[in-house]
Amino acid sequence: MTQAVEQGVTVELVRPEDGQRIEGGGPEEGEIVSAETQADGPTEAPKRHPLKHAWTFWFDNPNGKQKQSTWGSCIRAVYTFSTVEDFWCLYNNVRQPSKLGAGTDFHCFKAGIEPKWEDPKCTHGGKWTATPPRANVKGALDMFWLHTLLGMIGEQFDEGDEICGAVVSVRAKQDKISIWTKTASNEAAQVSIGKQWKAILDCNEKLGFLVHEDSKRLDKSAKARYSV
Repeated sequence: MTQAVEQGVTVELVRPEDGQRIEGGGPEEGEIVSAETQADGPTEAPKRHPLKHAWTFWFDNPNGKQKQSTWGSCIRAVYTFSTVEDFWCLYNNVRQPSKLGAGTDFHCFKAGIEPKWEDPKCTHGGKWTATPPRANVKGALDMFWLHTLLGMIGEQFDEGDEICGAVVSVRAKQDKISIWTKTASNEAAQVSIGKQWKAILDCNEKLGFLVHEDSKRLDKSAKARYSV
């Protein structure tokens, strides 16, 4: 059973066990259904559960990162979804972060926002970053990524309107997951997001918030503006 949140309402997606027949349900696998049976009544379209926002997955090809001057030119939109069902259909058919090559960035941003500092929704913002444990914790990166996605699209953040999206960065030395936000100067909103994300991840490590403008000016010398 899978749960997702639709504007404050918990939606349960239940998958019956293989071989289990649901009372009053459809035919079992392999059962032949006659045309007369199929024509007994109109077939209703499956109910879909809309999300508050539409979201777009973006993929950044590591082979394109040869020159800093062309950064961002290899990022491409993969798919936009707006329902619980579309999210699970897509998520279940793409590689998990732990299976991606080193150097890959995989993003999930609100539709209409590009995962770039230059985007008007991102330019005055910043990002929270978490580093999933690697040693002796199988699937930690994948778990952190999934919980981050469900927290965002399920509107589990009080300051959810401040969130632009998230990115998982697969690296040889240390994988990272970041949540990008809109207004770095709004300390209360950023700290609220950081604390709630830390709780969603059940993370004991300190999380830091970097301002995009500081990162652009100081690169790796930039210091965290906030921490939780």
